[in-house]
Amino acid sequence: MSKINRRGLRTTAAAVVAGAIAMAGGALAATAQAAPLAQAATVYRFQTLDNQRDVTFNQLLGINNEGTIAGYFGSGAAGHPNKGYLLFPRYGQGNYVNENFPGSVQTQVTGLNDRGVTVGFWSTMNNANMVNDNTGFWERNGKFHNANFPTSAQGSPPVDQLLGVNDGDTAAGFYTDAAGNNHGYEVNLDTGRFSSVTDPNLPGASLTAAAINNGGDVAGFYTNAAGTTDGFLKVHGRFIDLAAPGASATMALGVNDRDEVVGTYTVGGGTGAVMHGFTWTAKGGFATIDDPHGVGTTTVNGLNNAGDLVGFYVDAAGNTDGFLATPQK
Repeated sequence: MSKINRRGLRTTAAAVVAGAIAMAGGALAATAQAAPLAQAATVYRFQTLDNQRDVTFNQLLGINNEGTIAGYFGSGAAGHPNKGYLLFPRYGQGNYVNENFPGSVQTQVTGLNDRGVTVGFWSTMNNANMVNDNTGFWERNGKFHNANFPTSAQGSPPVDQLLGVNDGDTAAGFYTDAAGNNHGYEVNLDTGRFSSVTDPNLPGASLTAAAINNGGDVAGFYTNAAGTTDGFLKVHGRFIDLAAPGASATMALGVNDRDEVVGTYTVGGGTGAVMHGFTWTAKGGFATIDDPHGVGTTTVNGLNNAGDLVGFYVDAAGNTDGFLATPQK
């Protein structure tokens, strides 16, 4: 698949979204020059959660207020397709339920709400170059539906992904045009009505809408004409730019109903780049989140209203592992 991956079924420069960045490689070198931001004041309990069907590659991408987690296993390399699942950790590590679009070769489940709706994307391909078609989908009560932005400007192969959904059944996602630029959008799953998410201050930016909360606020990221990638939070139509101090790139990937934002930021570039997860609030600003087993390789992809975080990291063996981080009172 393509990805922006939230990671995606195809790996592209935007691949981090929502799931995800396409990080199918080994651990990143921890040699960047700048130091990470201050660590979060909240103390978290970290738990590694990997589906035993493939312990070498898992990404956890969303968590609802019931504690149910959306994710997938499989790197997307040829012969190792992405396979979606829901995880119910309150019932134990082994409680994974497969969720794959009917007839698909690859599926990622990228988001879910509290009303039983999941979203994601699927592919008919599992190519060696990881360049595959992507089709957005949503599922409710066991019934799957496609959801692709209505446009004649799709790239080839087409890339369209749903990455988040709120309890009003409005989903956020993006499609990629023929020039390789991303276009964010929202879609009402009940009516099928689509609307574009664009920053009026950056009309030509390549923009991904990665998450949406129950107030309709949208988190995501964009790349401008100069090649700079920053996150954003759209609150009541107003865009707040999110750029972690000292970072070479920032991506906002999740938002809860208190407008707490999570994501990942990169320090340095090339083979010396490292990635740290973050939380951000309007009052407290940025704070670094690193799984202790993956410092410098951590992505935080989703959170709920209790402040539980989900994401993934690359371990010392080069495996990509899912994690759940729970605030300790």
